[in-house]
Amino acid sequence: MPLHVKVNGLALKKGYNLLISGLDFTILPGEALSLTGENGVGKTTLLRTLAGFVPPHAGTIAFSHNGQPLENEDAQARYIHLLGHHDALSPSRTVAQELDFQAGYLGGNGSRAVDALKLRPLLDLETRYLSAGQKRRLSCARLLMASRPLWLLDEPMAPLDADHRALIGELMRDHLKDGGMLIAAVHDPLPFETRTLRLTRPTLAEREAAVV
Repeated sequence: MPLHVKVNGLALKKGYNLLISGLDFTILPGEALSLTGENGVGKTTLLRTLAGFVPPHAGTIAFSHNGQPLENEDAQARYIHLLGHHDALSPSRTVAQELDFQAGYLGGNGSRAVDALKLRPLLDLETRYLSAGQKRRLSCARLLMASRPLWLLDEPMAPLDADHRALIGELMRDHLKDGGMLIAAVHDPLPFETRTLRLTRPTLAEREAAVV
């Protein structure tokens, strides 16, 4: 999965508030990048921008595959999974129905995820009755349904107990070994070595320059 991503001079706003300014980084196959920084510094906004849901205020995000440049819309639609902080599950669907819906939407297969994420005992339950950790495991199923090289993860371990953190960590390591890559907003470190990108608030001069 030879996807390359290069970010250059990226600036992000939330409303009139400048969150990030002059951000540069590159991520290559097999790499994991941890986004750290205080609450409100722009970690979630950066993930949503990389996924194509938020336009950048300035700067560029460039995707290439096999050395050939990709249109951002194409890369974001075909090569990226975004797992947000909220699990985005239909409360009236059973786990089995939710898996079928997600598989149909992604054009993938949910059978691998059922056993990999230990979801089989939950299949007949409506998602509204799941614990926070169970909902997170169900949300992670979409990562396994369709093979996409870049995983964008917002606090992926937050509601999980120790055993299931180890389980999700192993799935992440397998993804990296297969040439995938991931960018994760975290407060607690992931259970394997990553590069760290600490986001900080823009300076007063940067904020003033962005008021245009």
